[in-house]
Amino acid sequence: MVFKLFPKQDRNLDDDPSMPAKSEDDGIVAEIKSAILSKIILVAGKDVKHANIYDWYIAAALTLRDRIVYQWLQSDRSAQSNGDKRVYYLSLEFLIGRLLTDALTNMSLVEPFRTAIEDLGIDFDELRDVEPDAALGNGGLGRLAACFMESMATLAIPAQGYGIRYEHGLFRQIVSNGWQEEFPEQWLLSGNPWEFERSDVIFDIQYGGRLDRIEQPGKPTHTLWIPDETIQAVAYDTPIVGWRGRHVNALRLWSARAVDPMRLDTFNSGDHLGAMSEMARAEAISKFLYPSDETPAGRELRLRQEYFFVSASLQDILDRHLHTDGDLRSLPSHAAIQLNDTHPSLAVPELMRLLVDKYQIDWDEAWDITTRTISYTNHTLLPEALETWPVELFGRMLPRHLDIIYRINVDHLAAAERHSGADSRFSASVSLIDETGGRRVRMGHLAFIGSHRINGVSAMHSELMRETVFADLNSMYPGRITNKTNGITFRRWLHQCNPKLASLLQDACGAAVLDEPERLRMLERLSDDRAFQQRFQAVKRDNKAALAQVIASRLGIIVDPSALFDVQIKRIHEYKRQLLNAIEAVALYQAILANPDGNWTPRIKIFAGKAAASYRQAKLIIKFINDIGEMINNDPAIRGLLKIVFLPNYNVSAAEIIVPASDLSEQISTAGMEASGTGNMKFALNGAITVGTLDGANIEILEHVGEDNIFIFGMNADEVVRRRATGLEATDVIGSSPMLAGVIEAIERGVFSPDDVSRFAPIAHALRFLDHYMVSADFEDYYRTQRAVDTKWHSPEWTRSSILNVARMAWFSSDRTIREYAEDIWNIP
Repeated sequence: MVFKLFPKQDRNLDDDPSMPAKSEDDGIVAEIKSAILSKIILVAGKDVKHANIYDWYIAAALTLRDRIVYQWLQSDRSAQSNGDKRVYYLSLEFLIGRLLTDALTNMSLVEPFRTAIEDLGIDFDELRDVEPDAALGNGGLGRLAACFMESMATLAIPAQGYGIRYEHGLFRQIVSNGWQEEFPEQWLLSGNPWEFERSDVIFDIQYGGRLDRIEQPGKPTHTLWIPDETIQAVAYDTPIVGWRGRHVNALRLWSARAVDPMRLDTFNSGDHLGAMSEMARAEAISKFLYPSDETPAGRELRLRQEYFFVSASLQDILDRHLHTDGDLRSLPSHAAIQLNDTHPSLAVPELMRLLVDKYQIDWDEAWDITTRTISYTNHTLLPEALETWPVELFGRMLPRHLDIIYRINVDHLAAAERHSGADSRFSASVSLIDETGGRRVRMGHLAFIGSHRINGVSAMHSELMRETVFADLNSMYPGRITNKTNGITFRRWLHQCNPKLASLLQDACGAAVLDEPERLRMLERLSDDRAFQQRFQAVKRDNKAALAQVIASRLGIIVDPSALFDVQIKRIHEYKRQLLNAIEAVALYQAILANPDGNWTPRIKIFAGKAAASYRQAKLIIKFINDIGEMINNDPAIRGLLKIVFLPNYNVSAAEIIVPASDLSEQISTAGMEASGTGNMKFALNGAITVGTLDGANIEILEHVGEDNIFIFGMNADEVVRRRATGLEATDVIGSSPMLAGVIEAIERGVFSPDDVSRFAPIAHALRFLDHYMVSADFEDYYRTQRAVDTKWHSPEWTRSSILNVARMAWFSSDRTIREYAEDIWNIP
């Protein structure tokens, strides 16, 4: 037998009032065991004694899925019978992570399933860990979409998410000799027990071709799009369970396939590979998340992806609405389409195309329907994320949509002239076509004018939207921009990933805290209670010991759980400033060597995150972190006082281990560049103290937890703008900082790259002469703040602040965020 046997153990059931009584629970356990055994035989097709651990996982997941489906169908029937307005959430990413424990937690079935599985001789934790992470996202954008989907289900808001069923998704990161290498993430290799293939839900998606103008006497000119390529979008549905299992929504993902799997005539002629070229071209659309856009073919594939999922989703939405209501003119009353960032912006011209071309609705009326139905969330002020597409590529791939965008732009520029007169600068600024450096379609502008509401994701970000990238559009459409500060689902990021803390919080605040996070405020009265502090510290210590085991097993690095765990886990990007963290580690290392008998705080710096495959500087920063770690971790002169850890292949499951174990949360982006962040919320909810800039949601976290319970450093956004205006050289700050100068000189001498002295020359050059992200400019303040962290770490005030962070985080629930969307944007009571 390939699974592990061990005796049944007694357990304490959750005192959750929704849990069944003991005798009832025994019956449920027996039903679960029987169902799992049946799945082993009928689904895996194996005798129980030959089943492997993955067979047991599939059987358990399908057993749970059976229970979810009944509530799912009931939720859908109820919404239809009540005529409820439905939210359609379009996102290129859904970082949903593992679903077994998530669904069990929300269905209040963790303990019955654990008991049943262990009674069958299977290690529940081992079974849970074999589930692969769904590789459907990159970072915060996709994780936010997943949190929002769960919150909409929890709040019983009828909703459906739409995205792409990436066969491989974002790459699997391997770190070899310190360098990132990318490999396909084969999360679907053994199937996905959570999804339902909807082979009856298929839509044609078309590309290329030409336009014909059809003129009839007395009628408006009709435009006919004659495409030269058609592929198919096939739907796959995954149930998303809300808290307590009372409501279930669907995540519908589209998979691409060719209309014909192969050209039989070509195959028979001997060109076997050529016969399948059309299938390969079609299926490439749903192979990978974010294909590299360094080549023309990569850019074309990304545009094909975005149109593919937008068109399939909108065709599906209109079909559903026609089936339930019959009149597309009532669409805004029954449907709210939310664009999660700029990637789904094609929804604006695609909805217009369907309404005007397919359903023959007058242009002005179609535009009114479109703008009242669609709303747009902007997640970034970075120019590269506010997509633009070359007009040539756009017109070749989507000629009808470019035609529609031109028509929209004519009306839009006429409105701009009425607003500002014949101001050519203003018109150029708000135009959907950027004429500078080659004509390009501005997708952020398109989403803005095609939506009735545009929201930022933190108070600061929303204000910067009004003042910077959308300043002129905001003057044309005042009041259209609103703020909806992001949130996180506490079910995943507290109850599930930190069960020991969740149990302690129930003891302190009552079981109702699971349903009413506002009760966390009751912890404030216990923040100075020594006995409670000791229990709180014990939970953190256990979580740190668990992470230390993971680090040892994966990397062979031994870390002391009693040291300060200093954590920065997020996408590797220059604006997120992993480099600032790394050069502070070098400075600290040099300081310890210079004064080995000093009162140093033992510190473990933990990094994790992926760099985009084509982002050379970010990949070099990963190498830099690993190379300094190689030297620091193996230098006996510092006696283990400082260690550097880079955990590869960061994903949701890794975060669920790292976040509860963290003492210090690094949220150190260049001020004015992080829209919100949600990692900062997850860490604070789990008792980590933030060191951060006045950027994104850090500002609101500061307001809620209080300035004594957070470490703020560095320039604010206005100061960053002023410094950039004077130039990007940092020789002034380097000259006044012997410590920073020493770090840069060590990098330039090849201290950390003796095999290639010039390896990190681009990093040193940026620190000296191209300090766009203010790494050098903020270094001294960051270093001083980290020494303040050391001082507090040795004080009882650390645990007090940690408790107060947990106590004051209720506002950052994604339930609160979704309520605000529902009331202010979607018009759903």
